Amino acid sequence: MNKILVVAFLFFMGSLLGWGLEVVYRRFFSDANPERKWINPGFLIGPYLPLYGFSLSVVYILSFIPVTFIHNKWGQKIVLFVLMAMVITLIEYIAGLIFIKGMKIKLWDYTEEWGNIKGIICPKFSFYWIVLSAVYYFLIHPNVQKSIEWLAGHLAFSFFIGFFYGVFLIDICYSMNIMKRMRDFAVENQLEIKYESLKAHIAKINEERKLKPSFMFAFKTDNRMTLKEILSKYVESEQTRIKGKLSKRG
Repeated sequence: MNKILVVAFLFFMGSLLGWGLEVVYRRFFSDANPERKWINPGFLIGPYLPLYGFSLSVVYILSFIPVTFIHNKWGQKIVLFVLMAMVITLIEYIAGLIFIKGMKIKLWDYTEEWGNIKGIICPKFSFYWIVLSAVYYFLIHPNVQKSIEWLAGHLAFSFFIGFFYGVFLIDICYSMNIMKRMRDFAVENQLEIKYESLKAHIAKINEERKLKPSFMFAFKTDNRMTLKEILSKYVESEQTRIKGKLSKRG
């Protein structure tokens, strides 16, 4: 039961911290956000990214793997960090592929990055996973057991984690309902929807209509447009953008 509590705690912390990390990265460092706007990452409404939650849980498990075939202490750590990054990259690839094949939605797009595979994974972000794995190993892992012991002695915080999972499940149901409607549109029109581009398109519509932007509810408009109408406009804008890009190259 203690191990289950550890994994539940790490998924909770990883999801929250990963969301915060993505918000900061997209605001200040991402080339895909030249206007430096605050963007709510991921496909859920709340402040959590399941990919980071799963990744942190997996890294915790991998941290116990002995790398005995290498005698150098730092060599063992480097191999371990690379292994962690490879597993996280695999999780990222599988998650991205599931949404592309099953939902016809590309949640993130690394197409412009060097060495990318299907726009889902690339060496640049795999390197970031190595860095984050090292951060976890040196700063977080040594304190995990202490955190669990503290958690066991503070039932109020345990209730907070339970509340998180309750809200998290409601959010998944709500968001998946929206994505199902998007999938139906994508299948009907035989196309693939780029999720981040769609959110940017909706934000632009709201700006043109002088509506207050919603950080959490990315698909919120003034109710004068249905989701299907928004998707149709998005497809038109993407086709125009691609044609303009091709004409510049020509």
